[in-house]
Amino acid sequence: MTYSIVAYDPVERAWGVAVASKFLAVGAVVPWAQAQAGAIATQAHARVRFGPDGLGLLAQGHTAQETLALLLKDDPNAAVRQVGIVDAHGGAAAHTGSGCQEWAGHRIGRGFACQGNILTGADTLDAMVEAFSDASGELADRLMAALQAGDAAGGDRRGRQSAAIRVAKPGGGYGGDTDRYLDLRVDDDPQPIHKLKDLLDTHHLYFGEPRSEDLLPIGEAIARELQALLVAEGYYRGGVNGEWNEDSKQAFWNFIGNENLEERWNPDGNTDLIDAVVLNYLRERFKG
Repeated sequence: MTYSIVAYDPVERAWGVAVASKFLAVGAVVPWAQAQAGAIATQAHARVRFGPDGLGLLAQGHTAQETLALLLKDDPNAAVRQVGIVDAHGGAAAHTGSGCQEWAGHRIGRGFACQGNILTGADTLDAMVEAFSDASGELADRLMAALQAGDAAGGDRRGRQSAAIRVAKPGGGYGGDTDRYLDLRVDDDPQPIHKLKDLLDTHHLYFGEPRSEDLLPIGEAIARELQALLVAEGYYRGGVNGEWNEDSKQAFWNFIGNENLEERWNPDGNTDLIDAVVLNYLRERFKG
């Protein structure tokens, strides 16, 4: 009742899953990922234990194909399971049981596998493969492109309800002490993939790493602009004079923390620079 993609990016050292379905909270069932191990999608008549059990096998060094075989070996209901796996080195494997409802099938490529059941047709998976292969950007963006293409090609023939993206990479979690770089879900929405894309864009805003070419010096004009904003929002009582002094910086840090943008502006680094992405967001968010 689902279409999904599992994939690995060797440059980013990231493993991820993207999934959509006419099913409540598909992100709570289908996607599983672990840095340095791999990623798994378990769907159709999903056996949820395939997620943690499969990641355990991958973490032990088993390939995707070996892991798939071990998961299915003693499963009396293998005919109604659908599974996609990518391992620590990008090896991919997939299974579509003979009892999965039509249209059902999978596609395997270099570093990824796409799979789906109860689809409008094979075009859904073919569109996902093409979109993922042609897309640029980080793994999450390429996974999102695949979901969007699958949706546009037909997707789940019963309709839409939920979607999710999960990406794991070493030290990728908030604060750097977990591998959960990205775990976004839309559990119940008439346009879940559109909503998921909005969440992904917001994640990039809050947690994306500033690029050096986007860092702007806080000169007099920008300092005045920020001071005026801080005064209007109640964070600063000093003069709007264009002097980016310590009081202004502390007030801005308090403001940035409350707006959850601290990953984009580090008070322990160069506080005389501002990320252009943040500045443009603040201008739009607090305009007028």
